[in-house]
Amino acid sequence: MDIQALAADVPVEGEYSLEGIDFITSGEQYLTFMLNDEQYGIDILCVEEIRSWEVPTKIPNSPDDVCGVINMRGIIVPIIDLRKKFNIGEAVYSETTVVVVLTHEYEGVSRTIGFVVDAVSDVLDADESEIKKSPAFGGCVPQHCINGIVNVGDTVVTLLDVTSLQQLEPHYKR
Repeated sequence: MDIQALAADVPVEGEYSLEGIDFITSGEQYLTFMLNDEQYGIDILCVEEIRSWEVPTKIPNSPDDVCGVINMRGIIVPIIDLRKKFNIGEAVYSETTVVVVLTHEYEGVSRTIGFVVDAVSDVLDADESEIKKSPAFGGCVPQHCINGIVNVGDTVVTLLDVTSLQQLEPHYKR
């Protein structure tokens, strides 16, 4: 085998273009998921992993929306049920139920929290111009937890704010 001939076949930087690759976008990407037949999205750069549902270890005297904690490779991760946090129907755990683990740094502190959702849907590419301000109409999700909404075909996807989600304030029923 001639090493010089092989070296001649190695592409030079910038020689080839990446045409036809659709995963490179100029917009933001969001992981979309379902909660009670509604679609929500979260910044995909904050998603640490998606885990199948497992019953976490309970924490005594924790708020209703805190299911407990899990040990994820040596990190103790609180698990929050978004249905309970937003008071969206009954929390039902099925074979499609997953935990979306988010890691986000805010004010110099990195926080990892898992959120129970009904099912993961897709990855959504959205340009900033497509994201509309959410109308304040008093829905289940508090306004401070919403970054905006995006129309995807006939569906509206509510984009959630990771920083607001990761605040562990108790949810008080009205």
